[in-house]
Amino acid sequence: MKKILFITAFLWSSLGTVLSESLPEDSLRTVPSEFSDTIAPRLQWPENVTARLDSLMNEPLLKKTQLGLLVYDLTADSAIYKQGERQTLRPASTMKLITAITAIDKLGGGYQFRTSLYYTGLIDRNILRGNLYCVGGMDPRFNNDDMRAFAESLQKMGIDTICGRLIADTSMKDDTRLGEGWCWDDDNPSLTPLLIGKKDMFMERFRQELNDLGIVVIDNEEAIANNKTKNRPLIHLCSRFHSLDQVLMRMLKESDNLYAESVLYQIAASGGVKNASATHARQWINKLVTRIGLTPGDYKFADGSGLSLYNYVSAELMVSLLRYAYHNQNIYGHLYPALPIAGVDGTLEKRMKGAFTNGNVRAKTGTLTGISSLAGYCTAANGHQLAFAIINQGVLRNASGRTFQDKVCTALCEP
Repeated sequence: MKKILFITAFLWSSLGTVLSESLPEDSLRTVPSEFSDTIAPRLQWPENVTARLDSLMNEPLLKKTQLGLLVYDLTADSAIYKQGERQTLRPASTMKLITAITAIDKLGGGYQFRTSLYYTGLIDRNILRGNLYCVGGMDPRFNNDDMRAFAESLQKMGIDTICGRLIADTSMKDDTRLGEGWCWDDDNPSLTPLLIGKKDMFMERFRQELNDLGIVVIDNEEAIANNKTKNRPLIHLCSRFHSLDQVLMRMLKESDNLYAESVLYQIAASGGVKNASATHARQWINKLVTRIGLTPGDYKFADGSGLSLYNYVSAELMVSLLRYAYHNQNIYGHLYPALPIAGVDGTLEKRMKGAFTNGNVRAKTGTLTGISSLAGYCTAANGHQLAFAIINQGVLRNASGRTFQDKVCTALCEP
């Protein structure tokens, strides 16, 4: 009987939303009187949500920590709840959302990461008299199969001897190997344009792959000089590609830091910039911030992953970018599928398994010492699409922040 009454009350709630333009405002705030004996009066959207969130503001956690919170109704195009939304706080890994949205906006959803092999010189029967150039594109997905394809491209040309050098071209980015503001004792990724299995051992593995196929490398500078090959143009042998969608999927679902930094440097190097730096990427992030109506100088962007302690953003900025992505299908169509799904996969697989949040909340998590954050999308009980950002700063136990965030999302999703 209770189940029937609950469903009936929910239908009345939905009907109230539909008829909102023709009914007096007061009539939308409670359920019909005939249910008042068995079901407590229910506030209508968004008053019911704001009442729940108001009650969460009394949580003991918030008496000794900082909170940045903004909930935005994308369907109605209006903010429905704010608390410290303009405070500049460290985002932790929700910084990856800023990186992802900027990348899709700047590079396009069809963008591909590219690693290429070139040669110079002459091929004399089965001997290459010249150099091999491995040109890095900072592809974090370059793997053993890709390396084998590099080596086999020489084998297919009948080459079994290389009189020359194997040269690593890492000119895509600058020579920094750590991000600004990274802690020395973290498990930091190495920021090199030539990667194999996410590791900085590309040339060593390439030489081994050639050896496994019986291709001998003779590092003979004199032979190269005698054949006058130094100034010859580069000739393409092989390229391997991975899509931005493939990279975003792991970057966001699994919160992979190397993948995020690789995306940041794609932004930095766009337009043909050589020896690109994080500063080049920040210029594009700042342009996007300006475009959405905020002031770049109010924030600090240090890296692409959120590992840096120098990042400072606000819940308002995060939600503004999520709103921008939502209204741009070219961005949203690539961003939304890559976000972790509550109770289903990624970093939210074990969180929010309740009836109203499971499979509903799609959001990026963030965790650093003292920081716990969550930002993304969900659907409210009345069918409205919401964007939200929650940053808890100063938390001694990250689990406390996660528990609070889960309560917020439940408050947003339940009827």
